[in-house]
Amino acid sequence: MKLKASITGAALSLVAGAALAADDVTLQLKWVTQAQFAGYYVALENGYYGEEDLNVTIKPGGPDIAPTQVLAGGGADVTVEWMPAALAAREKGLPMVNIAQPFKSSGMMLTCRKDEGVASTDDFAGKTLGVWFFGNEFPFLSWMSQLGIPTDGSDAGVEVLKQGFNVDPILNGQAACISTMTYNEYWQVIDAGLSPDELMTFKYEDQGVATLEDGLYVLEENLEDPAFVDKMTRFVRASMKGWKWAEENPEDAAMIVLEYDETGAQTENHQIRMMGEVAKLTAGSNGALDPADYERTVASLLAGGSDPVITKAPEGAWTHVITDGALN
Repeated sequence: MKLKASITGAALSLVAGAALAADDVTLQLKWVTQAQFAGYYVALENGYYGEEDLNVTIKPGGPDIAPTQVLAGGGADVTVEWMPAALAAREKGLPMVNIAQPFKSSGMMLTCRKDEGVASTDDFAGKTLGVWFFGNEFPFLSWMSQLGIPTDGSDAGVEVLKQGFNVDPILNGQAACISTMTYNEYWQVIDAGLSPDELMTFKYEDQGVATLEDGLYVLEENLEDPAFVDKMTRFVRASMKGWKWAEENPEDAAMIVLEYDETGAQTENHQIRMMGEVAKLTAGSNGALDPADYERTVASLLAGGSDPVITKAPEGAWTHVITDGALN
């Protein structure tokens, strides 16, 4: 009996050792815990990361957290970021590389009040427009440049209001238009009492100036390590499994997100609605970056006139190595 017990103990310790050997991955989100990131929380909750022998830590973002800086400082292995910010950082010397692109479409738009006299882009001149900064301003500045509208506050141009991460400026008359996402702030405007009939929306996707959002980025040097590449391949495979499950089960995915929201700030209705809109943006993506979408993003950022977001076409800013391994 003693022999059997010792063998069992040895087997258990081997199993425990194997469990401890799961590879650690830290993911930095671009914003707070919400359905925008449902795929990752679903992969965590449904055990997809565990199936890939990964121990994943998801770090929420927020107004004081810059994903690019967290990545640069070694605080995360991989981060969710918008491509304009990633390419701008790359040109400034932080070699970020896109390894996967779960979001196929852009959710960014300008939401305007019709009673402020905005019916088309021709009406922007002389108006105050709310714009997010911290890297989120790049698509907007590129768009205004393509429209030939100065952002200097002149009569022929627009006054740019540095918008906080709320919708107050369109409610209190500070701005005729504000930046919104299809899945979040637009609905906050509606919930605050303005009806869709009172609003005019301009989707960046429809305006031909959409840039890629919510891609997964790592530091280039780490891709030289085969163990890191293997770890990211498993991470992307599990994450995309989570995203596709979230697309097919939006309400359940929203509930999973709520479980992980430690702030208690999110509501069930808002997260279910958000997940429904986010699913439209991830639809059509298997996780692999479409080179045509990348080229469109670069073209849009280079078209910034005298003040482009990037000054030259980047090289080595994305790779299919991870998704080729994860999806095949």
